[in-house]
Amino acid sequence: MDDIIGQKPGAGAAAAPPAGGAMIVDGDQSTFMKEVVEASRSVPVLVDFWATWCGPCKTLTPTLEKVVRSAGGRVKLVKIDIDKNRALTQQLVQLGLPLQSVPTVAAFWQGQIADLFQGALPEAEVKRFVEALLKMAGGAMPAADLLAEAKAALEAGHADEASELFAGLVQAEPENGEGWGGLVRALIAAGHEDEARETLTQVPPKVAEHAEVAGARSALALAEEGRKARDQLGAFEARIAADPGDLQARYDLASALNASDKREEAAEALLGIIRRNRAWNDEAARKQLLKFFEAWGFDDPATSAARRKLSSILFS
Repeated sequence: MDDIIGQKPGAGAAAAPPAGGAMIVDGDQSTFMKEVVEASRSVPVLVDFWATWCGPCKTLTPTLEKVVRSAGGRVKLVKIDIDKNRALTQQLVQLGLPLQSVPTVAAFWQGQIADLFQGALPEAEVKRFVEALLKMAGGAMPAADLLAEAKAALEAGHADEASELFAGLVQAEPENGEGWGGLVRALIAAGHEDEARETLTQVPPKVAEHAEVAGARSALALAEEGRKARDQLGAFEARIAADPGDLQARYDLASALNASDKREEAAEALLGIIRRNRAWNDEAARKQLLKFFEAWGFDDPATSAARRKLSSILFS
């Protein structure tokens, strides 16, 4: 075991586990080298050091098992009862593992200890720990791959395909805020607004205010509002040409432009109102612009450009 302490993890992407290999097993002194050290050369291995008298262990172990199962074979879990494996525990303590208290979880990769934590962490933190381990090993959780594929499909204009992918993601991870937000956006893009509205009612409370869900909710509201305004786009432009001070026409024009995916022009219509009269209609233009930002996403180029212009107006 000389190579498992005090060295940096080796490079190389995590490979698929051997066919038929169990990904959640009980380990002991005789199997440690095979199930942990040797196995970690092809797949990251979590070692759960626990004891029957340990209350927090009874909470953490099921959480570890759940996260490992969700990894779909990309990470392995070996559970070791420290009381039944005192010789192994003492050897690992001598090598530097802090096993004086449990639960302790050590992550192995390429025959070496890559990271560890102690105590019963909540599921979200255990998941982040495993995601970081997989990233270091050159991999990712299946959900991360599925999310990337769904986003790519949506960006390529394949809304129905994206809807199916996002739906699969939230089925696998019911509290994935990005998945729910993406599903609603994909349904909107596919023209299924009623289904998108129904989907929003199914979002778990824990992620109901997630940024992606909030953005999708705004996108749906704007889509419904804009659809009504889009057919009158020419009329709004004519009203503004006749009376540049018609702020309601500019406001309605912004909705129509946004519905036509003309984001820069939509933002400029609202910025024009703010330049003329910030307080108009209880700051309706500023509030609508912020709703646009939320719907477009805060990293969208149109959001960034309009935000700079808004700051310049408000702080001039």
